Amino acid sequence: MNLSLSRKNALICGGSRGIGLAIAKELALLGANCTLVARDENVLREAVQGLDISLRQSHQIMVLDLCKIEDVKSIIALHVANEPVHILVNNSGGPPAGPITEADPEMFDKYFKQHVITSQIMVQACLPGMKDAQYGRIINVVSTSVRIPIQNLGVSNTIRGAVASWAKSLSNEVAEFGITVNNVLPGYTRTERLEILVANIADKRKVMMEDVEKEMMQEIPVRRFGETEEIAALAAFMATPAASYLNGTSIPVDGGRTGSI
Repeated sequence: MNLSLSRKNALICGGSRGIGLAIAKELALLGANCTLVARDENVLREAVQGLDISLRQSHQIMVLDLCKIEDVKSIIALHVANEPVHILVNNSGGPPAGPITEADPEMFDKYFKQHVITSQIMVQACLPGMKDAQYGRIINVVSTSVRIPIQNLGVSNTIRGAVASWAKSLSNEVAEFGITVNNVLPGYTRTERLEILVANIADKRKVMMEDVEKEMMQEIPVRRFGETEEIAALAAFMATPAASYLNGTSIPVDGGRTGSI
């Protein structure tokens, strides 16, 4: 099985921490040159130091706020002018928790731009290089809410569903060029976002965070939260030559929690 990413260039959004950084680490171990994208330069510089270079990989950072559309356009255009991107990981922080009935309509606009519009800009910039190489992997980190909406994540459920539909449409148009598009659907994973979600639920119900965690784990057949490395393992496989016939999929990594086939 060909898992080598030697001489492949990867661009990982949200790459300074959490699932994004875990994906970057796995891609680097397989030989990819990684560019980590995030807002905080100091955190990025620390994160990039932890990537494997045993195969003579070259890693770099890109300081970029994915909410600033014009910055995204200019910075990604400059990046692909200097080197092609073979692997694009679209990964961005989700909307805040809360019921959809109480959501400010402007939140839908804000996060649609951050997730769908930004991903579209990134893809359009990277596609020429992928087509020239006859190799491209577009991997979107989404959510299991694509399958079944998650309670108290009204805006997030809406936006994540839009990303999944966009990705499926894209996958049909680019596959003939050796480019695949797939979605990773993390379940409850130990990240800062999960901590915030648990804290919000605990505060609303006036209970301990530990009690909320135990209750959430009871919904998961494996009876624990996922680790970022477990999500990254699937994303890394999707990036490899071995996954060349995997296209247009949305695959949960959730310990079996999603209640659909």
